[in-house]
Amino acid sequence: MARPYSSKSSFTYPPRYYPDNSTSLLDDLRALVAQAVRALVRFWRERGRRMAYATVLSLAHRLRQNLTYHRLVSFPHLLVAAWVVVLLWGERWAFHSKVESCHWSNWENWPAGADPHRVALVADPQLIDPHSYPGRPWPLNPLTMLVTDNYLRRSYNQLQWQLDPDSVFFLGDLFDGGREWKTAHGEFKDPEWGPHPKSEQKYLKKWHKTYGEFYWLQEFARFGDIFFNPWVKSVAGQGVGHKRRKLVASLPGNHDLGFGDQIKVPVRNRFETYFGEGNRIDVIGNHTFVSVDTVSMSAASSAEARRHDLKEIYEPVGRFLGGLKKEKQKAVDRELRFLRGEVPEGQFQHKIEHLDKAKFDDKPARDIDAPELPTILLTHVPLHRPPGTPCGPLREKWPPTKPPKGQTDPVLPDHRNAISVSAGYQYQNVLNEKDSEDLIQKVGNVVHAFSGDDHDYCAVTHSPAQAGVPEITVKSISMAMGVSKPGFLLLSLYNPIDPATGKPLPTPTTTTLQTHLCLLPSQLSTYLRYVTLALVSIAILAIRAVLVPVLGLTPFALDPAHPSSVQGGRASGRRSVLLPVFKAKVDDYDEYALPRGFSASHFLNGNNAATRDRSGSGSVPGLVPKGHHGRRKSQGKGSAAGKWGWAGAGRGRARAAPRIEIPSEGEEEEDGYGGGGGYKGGKWKARNSKVRQQPRSVVAVVVREVWTTVWRVVWMVVGFFGWLAWRG
Repeated sequence: MARPYSSKSSFTYPPRYYPDNSTSLLDDLRALVAQAVRALVRFWRERGRRMAYATVLSLAHRLRQNLTYHRLVSFPHLLVAAWVVVLLWGERWAFHSKVESCHWSNWENWPAGADPHRVALVADPQLIDPHSYPGRPWPLNPLTMLVTDNYLRRSYNQLQWQLDPDSVFFLGDLFDGGREWKTAHGEFKDPEWGPHPKSEQKYLKKWHKTYGEFYWLQEFARFGDIFFNPWVKSVAGQGVGHKRRKLVASLPGNHDLGFGDQIKVPVRNRFETYFGEGNRIDVIGNHTFVSVDTVSMSAASSAEARRHDLKEIYEPVGRFLGGLKKEKQKAVDRELRFLRGEVPEGQFQHKIEHLDKAKFDDKPARDIDAPELPTILLTHVPLHRPPGTPCGPLREKWPPTKPPKGQTDPVLPDHRNAISVSAGYQYQNVLNEKDSEDLIQKVGNVVHAFSGDDHDYCAVTHSPAQAGVPEITVKSISMAMGVSKPGFLLLSLYNPIDPATGKPLPTPTTTTLQTHLCLLPSQLSTYLRYVTLALVSIAILAIRAVLVPVLGLTPFALDPAHPSSVQGGRASGRRSVLLPVFKAKVDDYDEYALPRGFSASHFLNGNNAATRDRSGSGSVPGLVPKGHHGRRKSQGKGSAAGKWGWAGAGRGRARAAPRIEIPSEGEEEEDGYGGGGGYKGGKWKARNSKVRQQPRSVVAVVVREVWTTVWRVVWMVVGFFGWLAWRG
């Protein structure tokens, strides 16, 4: 009886929850972990090992089935082999073939014995990032970045490995959203006269919070992995004695910095810190390359320059252009001294003096009388031209308009074939007319200009006001820039000079440079081929599936009822080795003991439909201990329990365990259950292995065959394509 409640009695906390004896949360977690580990160990010992063993055997058995000769050379696998060839062509060999056709020897036309300096001009890689397609969901944006990066990597690798250019110049727009990623230093906000368009304003908060300096550094490493690493490996593989090689990627584009009066100076400082000065001079192949940051230069002629102080944006490029002619002479003089093998002179005398007394204006003065080499102008934004100036037949977007009958000159103006003379937020398709004229005049001796920005090819010859300079706008190398066939431009330079004087040597040629447009594969056409082949493959597999029951062809799908019966395309009738042929229960089996009074009739659907012996006690056919075959006599009250050891009164546990035997192949016995199986002679007999299968309908066979073959082709082809994408 429970003790009555007493006010004098006091409640005692369990030790675990008593305030003075309470355990910490860490102890509770340790106890839970220990309990979980013990449960896993117990599960592994009792059932886990057997389950793992059975799984391994099943997988090994399935693998053995699929490695038979007739499975390996089956039609679906032959179709997969065809897909492998097509994917290798579209993802690898097509790039090799396209770049191979651009080999220097296929288009260079220099005198015999000439040793030209070969240059590759790469424009607008414009790495895809969250700024490119801000509305795309998560899975599509990373997939787009992977596909476009692989295209750039494969194209550029072939450029380096096959063409092996001496120098490489990038013409800006290295990133797509480089100007949008917040800097670690300096003020980063839109000027009041140049806010983001409404379509982008809803993303600004996320961009500034998520994509900052660290993200830009990741993009810089991504650019280096695609473009710098192959160049470094190519240089390292050349060994000693190769020509001097140079890679210049410091020319900025409007997607890297912005344009004109909307440029943020901290963004430009970050870009130049990692890529180098945007305004520079390089003497290559006896030509002077002048790179000009025209996106910053355009701020001086903007309308906002008259209302706001924008000198911080355009002053650096102004100072560069102001002293450009003198700097060009110095660069040519250094090159000539190098060709003559002379040691460069020091600017200061070698002596020790105190810093507060040092004079830095006593540089040794030396008259420089270096000759003028042909100058090549590099700018991201194309030079000015009248609206409708045609770009020529190599422009992809719109070919030139056909002239009227009897007219031989090109149609002017041809707005479809021309670069649009227009501007907008953070872009301007061409420079202002005055800026272009001033730029050509300050650079001086420009024999050719190369630009980017437009993404498509455009070749024009400018007006006399711009010194009649020929200009080529280079195609984008990216597949995501609106051109079906991306490309790059090859430039071959041959201008032999006398190292002593720098004057050109006589040659039979009248020009010092030749160009060639190298086109890359159309990724859209490649994907259309994949789609076409996929539809053809499905149709072929469907036709074959229909012919399997009609013509009696060997099915590819394994029989689900007898997965081990298909060997070499024919049913062997052998029983699976995974099925036991003999099972003897242990004598001591406590877990099988039933409660007192439990009869065998409880096993038969709960309706007492058990087969009864003469005494009326319930029993199950076949569950007869060894040594009692055919004996079915009543043994009195509780004989069933005593017979089976099911908690019979005063009998304890049974010592004689029932035995189940499965006859081997060939032991066929007819019984009331049919098929050579069932109970006979006191033993359970398994049905004969040669079981007659129920005939399936033709539709079921066809559907199963279609599903099995299509699935096999799909996962193997998709897996191989994924491996190619992962490898780059």
